[in-house]
Amino acid sequence: MNLRTFLLGTCSAVALAGLAQAETLTIATVNNGDMIRMQKLTDDFTSKNPDIQLEWVTLEENVLRQRVTTDIATKGGQYDIMTIGTYEVPIWAKQGWLLPLDNLGPDYDVDDLLPAIRSGLTVDGKLYAAPFYGESSMVMYRKDLFEKAGLTMPEAPTWDFIAEAARKITDKDNEIYGICLRGKAGWGENMAFLTATANSFGARWFDENWQPQFDQPEWKKTLDFYVKLMNDAGPPGASSNGFNENLSLFQTGKCGMWIDATVAASFVTNPKESTVADKVGFALAPDTGLGKRGNWLWAWSLAIPAGSQKADAAQKFIAWATGKDYLKLVAEQEGWANVPPGTRTSLYENPEYQKAAPFAKATLESINSADPKNPAVKPVPYVGVQFVAIPEFQGLGTAVGQQFSAALAGQMSVDQALASAQQLTTREMTRAGYIK
Repeated sequence: MNLRTFLLGTCSAVALAGLAQAETLTIATVNNGDMIRMQKLTDDFTSKNPDIQLEWVTLEENVLRQRVTTDIATKGGQYDIMTIGTYEVPIWAKQGWLLPLDNLGPDYDVDDLLPAIRSGLTVDGKLYAAPFYGESSMVMYRKDLFEKAGLTMPEAPTWDFIAEAARKITDKDNEIYGICLRGKAGWGENMAFLTATANSFGARWFDENWQPQFDQPEWKKTLDFYVKLMNDAGPPGASSNGFNENLSLFQTGKCGMWIDATVAASFVTNPKESTVADKVGFALAPDTGLGKRGNWLWAWSLAIPAGSQKADAAQKFIAWATGKDYLKLVAEQEGWANVPPGTRTSLYENPEYQKAAPFAKATLESINSADPKNPAVKPVPYVGVQFVAIPEFQGLGTAVGQQFSAALAGQMSVDQALASAQQLTTREMTRAGYIK
């Protein structure tokens, strides 16, 4: 063997050994725009961490929730990093299913995380998930359609104003619908919107004794209002529409108003993605004068299952994806308006971001005004604005969401949907031991 052959063989062996030592992190995430963008930018991470490779499992919201819940509950070990939300983190941490994030590095600056977002991801003083983006909900509307109809959107509208405006600006002949709202069944789809909305109508999931409240007049008023408004001013097939479907409708000019996650603001104002980018205004989520607005609080966050053998590598990736430098990276590549919002105080103090993001003020105000510990007008025994922070809620929320989606589709009446919701919730809460 000559020297050149020997050296080439040695180099190849070293390279192969390096690949063999490289850890592969399998990351389960949701198919939302910010996560898709993150995947495109991960060369920045792998170039700095050549010993870590990334494998993505990107899923629709309802499917992601099912898969990661099943995997972590059964200790399946399919994923090294999971994208989960404010609902799961405290419940799973208390069950010992998540590892605390105590090694994110000296530059991470945990204290820079927005207090409202950080507190939802912290249990017993330890951070169990790092927020990739945080959100509340607000009104996004077409300023041109409002002007044409002689309407002025208040900074803090009422539901009555929203309903009146939606009907006025609807032009079904030209496929312009006054309002787009979630109708797709799921505890994190239509029930996120409807639970937050119900809070503003004075409704609640349970009274102080965990008795379901769907037989009360506040829920009847909420669901009647929603179904009638969507029938009059919503798009066809609304019972199949979730976040992504309504985003597409709004971006293509078919929605006059959309009440949904504040994170959508950068998508609807991005001229590369939205045909109405220069025509969008923002307002706080509506109320009925009872002291609660219909805005929620959520963070899509990255967490590590307790059984993971790759915790160090996983924390390196999480620190990269949710750190300050990632925001700068997105700003360099896509502009400040497109950085993941709602996680860091420093972002909202950044003049460049304030200038680039006309929605920054409304987003921060919406996040700060949500109150998970006192979400409803009347007292409740639970924490959570658009969800109830108990393990049973995933199943309950989706089952109730199916009834309400069916009411929107005209497959049953509002009264039938509420009666069914009351019956199934009472049964499950009794079975789980909440109702004695």
